[in-house]
Amino acid sequence: MTEADILADVVAAGEGDLAPEVARSILRWKFSRRSVSQMNRLAQRNQGGTITAAEREVLERYLRVGSLLNLLQAKAHLSLNSAADSER
Repeated sequence: MTEADILADVVAAGEGDLAPEVARSILRWKFSRRSVSQMNRLAQRNQGGTITAAEREVLERYLRVGSLLNLLQAKAHLSLNSAADSER
């Protein structure tokens, strides 16, 4: 079981039960330009085989946060779709 599996269970990503305003707010969450630049640099170093252990740890942290963000945003999309379906 991966951390993403555990988070999916906690977040209940398959349930669209967020209020629309909460879902829209979550969909606005994103990494800053600085963070994206840092992730890209670390990913390049990783692909090139020149990443240090400390840098790899930082990259893995970014990946875990990215996974959580993806789960939350999937739930937000599902919630908005469910709200739209119930209005029809």
